[in-house]
Amino acid sequence: MVKQLDDLSQLEDAGLLYFEVVFSIIFLLIVVFRYLYMRKYKTFLGASKAVPMAHQYLAKAIHISMYLCLVLLPLSGLFIAGLYTLGITRGLMQDFAVGLHEFSASLSYLLIIIHVVGAVYSRMKGEGIWTSMVPIWKEDKSSPHPKVKKLITWENELFKKLENYISSRKN
Repeated sequence: MVKQLDDLSQLEDAGLLYFEVVFSIIFLLIVVFRYLYMRKYKTFLGASKAVPMAHQYLAKAIHISMYLCLVLLPLSGLFIAGLYTLGITRGLMQDFAVGLHEFSASLSYLLIIIHVVGAVYSRMKGEGIWTSMVPIWKEDKSSPHPKVKKLITWENELFKKLENYISSRKN
């Protein structure tokens, strides 16, 4: 993936440091405002079919994890920049900040890929969720492909078993 900086010493350039700080703040504000706006809506807004409860929990966990990573990314970047401006270019705190930053970036890539694959799969199923997210390539019905139908059946059975297991554990 693309990295803004190859080495922390690049932050010696005051212009680059300023750009990174401003970029991080704007990015953080966008993510926080989007989260505050989107939490008013159901995860499966536009679904034309009932979505299993276990699937709803899984999707919500992925969404929350994505937001968490996308908030930790600029926060850890700001922490790195703050430490650097204080002259802390090495050591435990800087290593922690860089490690958190790299972890957040890597996990956000993975979660975004999972989200996109899930959205495309939802479109193939014809659930109506894709259409509520993407204004083009509207879905009208599920894919007639037998492998998609088999996968949908398998998924429904899996979520039903998972829900039964969870409800039996509560009792």
